[in-house]
Amino acid sequence: MASSGSASSQRTGAPLAGRGVLVTRPARQAGAFAQKLAALGASPIVFPAIVILPPDNFAPLAAVHARLLDFDVAVFVSANAVEFGAPDASRWPKGLVAIAPGPGTAEALAAVGIAPVIHPATTFDSESMLSLPELSGLHGRRVIVFRGERGRELLSASLRQRGAHVETVTCYRRAAPSTGATGLEEALRGGRVHALTFTSSEGVDNLWSIVDDEGRRLLARLPAFVPHPRIARRAQDRGMHVTLTAGGDAGLLAGLLRWADENAR
Repeated sequence: MASSGSASSQRTGAPLAGRGVLVTRPARQAGAFAQKLAALGASPIVFPAIVILPPDNFAPLAAVHARLLDFDVAVFVSANAVEFGAPDASRWPKGLVAIAPGPGTAEALAAVGIAPVIHPATTFDSESMLSLPELSGLHGRRVIVFRGERGRELLSASLRQRGAHVETVTCYRRAAPSTGATGLEEALRGGRVHALTFTSSEGVDNLWSIVDDEGRRLLARLPAFVPHPRIARRAQDRGMHVTLTAGGDAGLLAGLLRWADENAR
């Protein structure tokens, strides 16, 4: 999408100026990423493709909070798990090791007073957490996993295979948006969306199901930036043009910046 305006925007320090970037992550997490996009000159278009809700029953979570001393390791699978599942920091046992899949979840834990937090340095998922030294040699150790409803079983199953005593507790539920996509479809038809970002496979599915046929055709014409191969496969299955980036916000932003630079030449 070359234009003299794009080249000028790069010289003035706004390399994403003139680009509308769709942000599909849950509402509470969308704001910070949208601010980073805006700082680079982009026009963020926030459409949460996943709605995060509290658990139907808080009793199991409260019971876990009451016996945190029973555990050696606590894993929070996402920032959502922190927001809905983290206890008051004053109740956090000093010796309880906190582990996160990446810097975003680690920052969320630090924000509520739980630190230090161990997380992988590069790729940010369950597979990467399982490569951490702190999650090896767990025979007889007690692990609590704070996760969403119907979360992946890979982490818990793998830790049990390593001899750990693993419990899981549901901190939140995911749901598809119920408000419709009229505004997004208008933005797509008006050419105001130039790039897509996805941070979950479920977000890809929800967005694809909520827009109309014309919206799907327009989405399939746009570059989609995703930070994980699993999400990339799901978007490719939908016919999208996918760019796999490094993990986290930094990876998505780097991918968008490369794309903008290549299209400004």
